[in-house]
Amino acid sequence: MSSRIESERLSNSLAELDQLKNWERRPRGDMRVDLEPMGDLARRLGDPQNSFRIVHVAGTKGKGSTCALIEVGLARAGFSVGRYASPHVMHITERVSIDGSPVGEERLADALGAALAAFKDARREATGGQGATWFDILTVSAFLIFRSERVEWAVLETGLGGRWDSTNIVQSDVAVITNIDLEHTEILGKTRAAIAFEKAGIIKRGATVVTLLPEADEAGAVVSARAAELGCAVRRPTVPADATIEQRNVAVAGAVLDVLGKMGVMTKGASAMSEPLGEQLLDPSTIEAARLPGRLEKFAVDTSHGDNAKVNVVLDGAHVPFNLAAVLSDLSQEEKYRAPCIAVMSIAEDKDAAGLLSMMTRHDISIIFTTAGARSRSPEQLKAIADTLGLLSIVMLDPLEAYQEALAGATELGAWVLVTGSLYLVGIIRSA
Repeated sequence: MSSRIESERLSNSLAELDQLKNWERRPRGDMRVDLEPMGDLARRLGDPQNSFRIVHVAGTKGKGSTCALIEVGLARAGFSVGRYASPHVMHITERVSIDGSPVGEERLADALGAALAAFKDARREATGGQGATWFDILTVSAFLIFRSERVEWAVLETGLGGRWDSTNIVQSDVAVITNIDLEHTEILGKTRAAIAFEKAGIIKRGATVVTLLPEADEAGAVVSARAAELGCAVRRPTVPADATIEQRNVAVAGAVLDVLGKMGVMTKGASAMSEPLGEQLLDPSTIEAARLPGRLEKFAVDTSHGDNAKVNVVLDGAHVPFNLAAVLSDLSQEEKYRAPCIAVMSIAEDKDAAGLLSMMTRHDISIIFTTAGARSRSPEQLKAIADTLGLLSIVMLDPLEAYQEALAGATELGAWVLVTGSLYLVGIIRSA
């Protein structure tokens, strides 16, 4: 999936890191239930997470795009900003951004080297840090980079859940919970209320909570209860029922900037009068600057067949049914995506394949199932599910061949192409 790593030091550090438990790369099912490994590593490195102010973001979907919007809003207000995200699409450095750009390979290698040294010390002294995971080491490395780059604000996206997530050793000014749906139920719980309890674990005393979850909703009620217990105010931006994914993300990010403005955070810079932060920072050009790879990413591909035909292609790593439904619904509002669609799709073993595929039955979609790494479910199994749902599909194991086949079919049929189901698949197609 990733682009090639140029730095030998970074390659060596990542090879060392790959010896550790990596929950992103293995079947999910059990998960640690304490933050002592993270706490120990951070203490050994001088608690870098206390060197900047923080907006902490959890939720089932939309975390990455919401973080990117908050990041560009803060940058536009004149602050130096770090953003920590996962997973990456093309290159591991995408996970740590400074002022809108991925950190350099050598810079990441420096931080990983320091974090791995702390991990080895913990192992030698048999303290909590000896239990650190792949994600713990990467997370504490991001904090080290933010400290050394002297960022004023960091926008942190949780990796999984919230309560026991590696990022949750921080004290944030604002805790954001974008939405809650059933995902990773084997770890986070079987109901939306149980999952909300895990994600509400990022709320800390003194923070303000921003969420789109209504108070009457079972998950929203859990978030409200946790906020009340800690004496935290809750801000719920209003969005129309038919709002697009982007409109929802912008509403949440705008509410975060408003909350910071009400806390007395003022814009910086010599050119204009200082004013409180607010949603006005998110104008169309700022929103455009926050677009992330592989999230509703649209372009036209020149296939040079026939009369120089162009095929409309959308890349979106949606891997949760309600998110895929929202993606398809948003796209269907544009004329060019009302034509038939050929989807290239891979789904990880721990995702709800039947749920994802049932969302596609509402649209004119045929599917080419393919693979994208060790955690992909067998394409033949996916085809069997698609058959029971009445979806037309074929199997092509090589993802690039599957993509070329989709482009050729789309050219012939006047269709468009959607690459979805997995950010890893999107990364493979994107790098080609």
